[in-house]
Amino acid sequence: MSVRRRNDRRRFLQSTGALVATGALPTVGWADAGSPAYLSAARRPDGDYVLCGLGPTGAIRFEVPLPDRGHAAAAHPKRPLAVAFARRPGRFALVIDCALGLETARLQAPTGRHFYGHGAFDPAGRYLYTGENAYETGDGVIGVWDAAHAFERIGEFASGGVGPHELLFDVSAPRLVVANGGVQTHPDSGRAKLNLPTMRPNLAYLDASSGALIRRVEPPAELTLNSVRHLTQRDDGLVGIAMQWQGDPADAPPLLATHDFGDGTLRLLTAIHEVQIQLRGYGGSVAFSSDGRSLALTSPRGGRLHVYDVANGSLMKAHAITDVCGVAASSEGLIATDGAGRITKLRGANPPSQLKSHLLSWDNHLVKL
Repeated sequence: MSVRRRNDRRRFLQSTGALVATGALPTVGWADAGSPAYLSAARRPDGDYVLCGLGPTGAIRFEVPLPDRGHAAAAHPKRPLAVAFARRPGRFALVIDCALGLETARLQAPTGRHFYGHGAFDPAGRYLYTGENAYETGDGVIGVWDAAHAFERIGEFASGGVGPHELLFDVSAPRLVVANGGVQTHPDSGRAKLNLPTMRPNLAYLDASSGALIRRVEPPAELTLNSVRHLTQRDDGLVGIAMQWQGDPADAPPLLATHDFGDGTLRLLTAIHEVQIQLRGYGGSVAFSSDGRSLALTSPRGGRLHVYDVANGSLMKAHAITDVCGVAASSEGLIATDGAGRITKLRGANPPSQLKSHLLSWDNHLVKL
């Protein structure tokens, strides 16, 4: 394609995006992007990075280039738009039209900030919320972007802690659920952890309009080194939490928890020491199964995927899958991705079975649409 045609197409896309925002064009939905069931960032064999849309059984529906390593994506609830976030500490987030396979906007973290690799839309798709590090002060911030007006940044509020990693929009109320990891970092120090002796991770519930702190839940005092990182939520509002231990992995602490906003209960799920230690202190991703009865935790460092019974808190299965990290609900239970390009199905008590294998290295998260 010539430069002129590229420029013409860019102008066309910009005008089209404005028309869509005002409702002047017919609604475009995820079916126009091949009806993907999941999104995942990946690395190609040539070292380039992409965002992929995957079908229910792992077939690639689309593949869009990324400028650097991606982490997770926020999927618009109605339109075929995804916001792909750079791996922490990253300053870019790309708005991608998944139907056209093109970047339509690029969000830049404000001066003195970086993103944490995650974001969430409200159920109507009007606003995007992003977790950010105000690294000169160490404060956690939630940025607010207007998706209906070219993703203009329109506000921000405190995250309720330090290091707001993953966040989600609560299924049961107009509030955000935020995993404040508690670990202070600064880009000048790379990924060094600067406050381990004083870190206080928490799960925070924030009013989505005002940013007011509704509730803050911390791990027990003996688990203050358990960085609250990743979240999932069941249809009834129960939150699943994955944590990352900042102490000696041989301690084999609990890395999985659930929280019920209704009764305030924070419940830790763990296994016997000989099994728990195989996770190497690292919870990579978390997901409820499709029926909500089980909760999965992955550890790429340990090459393990543990599945727990939510009702009684017991470990149901401990699977060995090298470099596994992404996990999400599927129609039959769970689906997982790993660094070797494999997509694995997990159903009940059955052994894991491979659905697909691609010449890609899947990154940390598998986002369900």
